[in-house]
Amino acid sequence: MGLFSGKRPESLGVSAGRLAPCKPSPNCVSSQADRGDATHYIAPIAAGGDPARTFAELKRIVRTTERVDIVSDDRDYLYAEYRSRLFGFVDDVEFWVDPRAAVIHVRSASRLGRGDLGVNRARIERIRAQLGATGA
Repeated sequence: MGLFSGKRPESLGVSAGRLAPCKPSPNCVSSQADRGDATHYIAPIAAGGDPARTFAELKRIVRTTERVDIVSDDRDYLYAEYRSRLFGFVDDVEFWVDPRAAVIHVRSASRLGRGDLGVNRARIERIRAQLGATGA
């Protein structure tokens, strides 16, 4: 662990169909935040007609990303830690398949600091675009 890695949050995971809420600081995005919260809300990822296939492709994309450590990889949940290149700041990134809604809920949050210069939102949108490019 680096100087700027921080401590892994204990509140991560899925509880009663919900990922942990974002803290008030603007360094977190979640598809389960209130839609009116422009700072924190991000749309979930469409899972399409075959959520298992889409989730498998999402997992492949995450695994092949630089500076990522997979912490938990289950049938319907993925938790990864992304580390920044320069200082080793860690972002906690979660994906959970909601089969009833046919979406993959996401949460991406910086462990330390207040702002993130849009890194968490950009990461999720990049993964969404990569999924769209593969047709998943």
